[in-house]
Amino acid sequence: MTKKAIVIRGDGTGPELISCTMRIIDAVSPNNIEFIECDAGAEYWEKNKGSSLIPSDTMDLLENSDACLKGPTVTPTIPGAPRSVAVTLRQKFDLYANVRPIKSLSKDDSNSIEMLCIREGTEGMYSGLGFQIDKDTAITIRKITRSSCTRIAKFAFQAASERNWKTVVPIHKANILRETDDIFLDEVNNISEQYPDIAIEDYFIDNMAQQLYKNPERFHNKVLLSTNLFMDIISEEASALIGSIGNVYSANIGDDYAMFEPAHGSSPKYKGQDKVNPTATVLSAAWMLQYLDDNKSGNAIFEATERVISEGKNITYDLGGSSKTSEMTSAIIKYL
Repeated sequence: MTKKAIVIRGDGTGPELISCTMRIIDAVSPNNIEFIECDAGAEYWEKNKGSSLIPSDTMDLLENSDACLKGPTVTPTIPGAPRSVAVTLRQKFDLYANVRPIKSLSKDDSNSIEMLCIREGTEGMYSGLGFQIDKDTAITIRKITRSSCTRIAKFAFQAASERNWKTVVPIHKANILRETDDIFLDEVNNISEQYPDIAIEDYFIDNMAQQLYKNPERFHNKVLLSTNLFMDIISEEASALIGSIGNVYSANIGDDYAMFEPAHGSSPKYKGQDKVNPTATVLSAAWMLQYLDDNKSGNAIFEATERVISEGKNITYDLGGSSKTSEMTSAIIKYL
């Protein structure tokens, strides 16, 4: 049975990153997967306006697909602009687990580090519950539900178990955000009882930000878990540990659907310059192929990309090289 994967080209450098990624996908010729490219994001919205950054025909395609690869998109910050593409899709398809693997890809194993950042993706500070009380005062509600904390905690402990890792690190501010983070920690502790071989090592968010910078090796082979905004920030900080956020791929996973995307933004200042690192988009696509049960193609792309980066010959500026996006893409294809 043929599966459908929707590919959103995105904004800024998104279309060229998607174009390079599709070259790589074509090189492995995935079996029984139909790819459909479409538009969404600020550039579409600025031309067409409307109430959403996602065109209705794109949404129709998404609703009748098995997975989505999203190129980086811009969220307009002007008053009254629609919500981001990512937040819209996370909430529509209940993609509650935002997962960002942090893994060193260089040859130097002495400095290697690997961790998994897991973020609740549907509520918290990104719930969309805000009010303008008067011209000087606005309130945003940090919504935390026990059911969402339960399932994201279960996802984190299961991820640790599958990797044979021994620690889950819940990140919170329960000394200040008592009502909401008490629920979060309570459910982490409840789920931990089902995984007696996995320890809990909790950190306050401010201390975590310092320790991740000062002692990153402390978190090697551990699962980092937090609520929406906290892990959005911590996973960005963690990306610096592996040289560039251009290497960080991610997935937004629900019970019945998943969206895959690079963790970085659209870098509009580099649009059309054939300059940015394609790794995050390419590996997001590889992960999507694995999700769609084509492990052979997905694994091949992971191996080829990691080989190119470890060799250090055909890499982009952010990794210390001088190759163009298209040149790094060609080097990956050579190893497929």
